[in-house]
Amino acid sequence: MAEKASVGSGRQARLQPELFSTGLGVLMATLGSAVGLGNIWKFPYLTGKNGGAAFLIVYLACTVLVGFPIMVAEQMLGRKGRADAVTTFRKISPRTAWWLIGAMGVLAAFVIMAYYTEVAGWVFAYVVKSFSHGLVTTDAAVTNAAFNQLVASPWLSLVVQWVVLLLVGLIIVLGVTKGIEATTKRLLPILAGLLVIIGIRSLTLPGAAKGLEFLFKPDFSALTAQAVMTALGLAFFKLSIGMGAMLTYGSYYSEDQNIPANAARVVGADLLVSLLAGVAIFPAVFAFGLQPAAGAQLLFITIPTVFASMPFGQVFMVLFFLLTSFAAIGAMLSLIEVVVAFLVNQGLSRKLSTLITVVAMALVGSLAALSNSVLANVKVFGLTFFDLFDYVSSNLLLPIGGLLIAVFVAWVWGWPKFQAALSNGDTLANAGLLRVIFTILKFVTPLLVLLILLTGLNIIKFG
Repeated sequence: MAEKASVGSGRQARLQPELFSTGLGVLMATLGSAVGLGNIWKFPYLTGKNGGAAFLIVYLACTVLVGFPIMVAEQMLGRKGRADAVTTFRKISPRTAWWLIGAMGVLAAFVIMAYYTEVAGWVFAYVVKSFSHGLVTTDAAVTNAAFNQLVASPWLSLVVQWVVLLLVGLIIVLGVTKGIEATTKRLLPILAGLLVIIGIRSLTLPGAAKGLEFLFKPDFSALTAQAVMTALGLAFFKLSIGMGAMLTYGSYYSEDQNIPANAARVVGADLLVSLLAGVAIFPAVFAFGLQPAAGAQLLFITIPTVFASMPFGQVFMVLFFLLTSFAAIGAMLSLIEVVVAFLVNQGLSRKLSTLITVVAMALVGSLAALSNSVLANVKVFGLTFFDLFDYVSSNLLLPIGGLLIAVFVAWVWGWPKFQAALSNGDTLANAGLLRVIFTILKFVTPLLVLLILLTGLNIIKFG
């Protein structure tokens, strides 16, 4: 990785980060961060649980009002600071406490990886399992037993998590262009292609039309206030905002990168991947008389029985878990890079920073990995370590971070700096668009994110 020393205004010189080499690289890396297990797993089951098309429409509106503005703000700050999430705020707003936003982002990325790597490990294990005939069954009791056997094994749970961390760490060591950019540019087209193949197969099944109707024909009578809050939270978290990832990736953008246009493409492509996942899953679920509101078990218990019910089902099962593993890799790259970039800016080499991060994540992550076995009865505030890491990141760190970013950019940094930064020095004729984004970021986004925070803390409750 090529790194240039630059003279900083702080106590020590900082490193000028390596930049993404192409506009396509920017799009693929950023999209790789946004596209993760949330698209292939969480989006379909939450859509199924909350009424289908009506939930989808609300989710789209929430993405425009929350996800998109904060993504633009984070990428803008990252490019302006040209550093990790913490150092960026120290550069932009020196001698203030705003650097704590970046610190929360780094902490959030670390905590998320502590349990996300375990879920990704299950996916990788299912890639291997899908090659055998153990999952080729229409009996949900068998697939349920197979999943329970995986998560209840202490050593297997640890090994799959370590394998995931090792793989992602090796990619991160290669740097921004040869590691993150090169990997995402290869994996994302394959992921999209596999989704299309599985979607086409799903659409050819008898009764598939019911799945499409469920996904695209809205029934607003099924929509509840809680479902609206779920859509709002999903829009916020699925785009990798509030966790330092977009801040860090923004520091690798060139000065002529059109940030609002890139963010719009990422949001649109992320939605497209989610819809493709829905098209791949719901027609098949309805074709075999299963429940679209199957919940979190949809990925590991319901999906295998669906594929086992169709001709050449094992082939499609292998393809499905392969694409799911590819989605997980892109998201994990951005999360681990947040922590690695912070350590690099403290003067450590990329190799040493990656090693420290991977080892630390393996140690802390082992608490989550063992939460279904030897540590199942160890509870903190009534939660296992797996659930605790999920709760702290999803309900505290991410919404607080996102809220403070919106407040900082719109109320502290202000319109003149916002306009100058995103018009690329008035070289882009986008003043009208920027005014709309800024107004939403200033007045609408903070209120909606505050609702996410208060709902997540059970201060506001919906029936």
